[in-house]
Amino acid sequence: MEREPCRGIKMKVKILKREPQEVKIEIEGEGHTFCNALQKVLLEDKSVEMAGYDLPHPLISNPVVYIRTKKEREPEAALREAAQKLQQRNNEFREAFKRALEVWQKEQGQTKS
Repeated sequence: MEREPCRGIKMKVKILKREPQEVKIEIEGEGHTFCNALQKVLLEDKSVEMAGYDLPHPLISNPVVYIRTKKEREPEAALREAAQKLQQRNNEFREAFKRALEVWQKEQGQTKS
C-alpha cells in the first residue's frame, strides 16, 4: 500500500499482519520522530487498546508499527484518523510558526533603525 501524505511525499507501507482488531505494518524510511508522534496520537483514541512501534536499528531497518483496537473499531480506521490528526497538527504548528516568525522579523526591522 502506498500513501501520499502531504506535499507529494510518498510513504511505503507494508502490511505484515492483519487480524480483525490488529494490524502490524512496516513503514519504509521513517524513524522515531514520526513513529513516536503517531503512537502518541493513536493512544489518545479511546478505541485503541494498544499502539506501539519497534525500530530495531535506526540506520538499517524500517519501523514496525502495531495497533490493536477494541471491538467497535478497525485498526486501519484508527491509523487513518491518527495520520490525519498528525497532518492537521503539523499544519497548525507551521502556521503558528510562520506568524511568530513574521512578528519577530518586524520587531527586528524596527530595532535596527
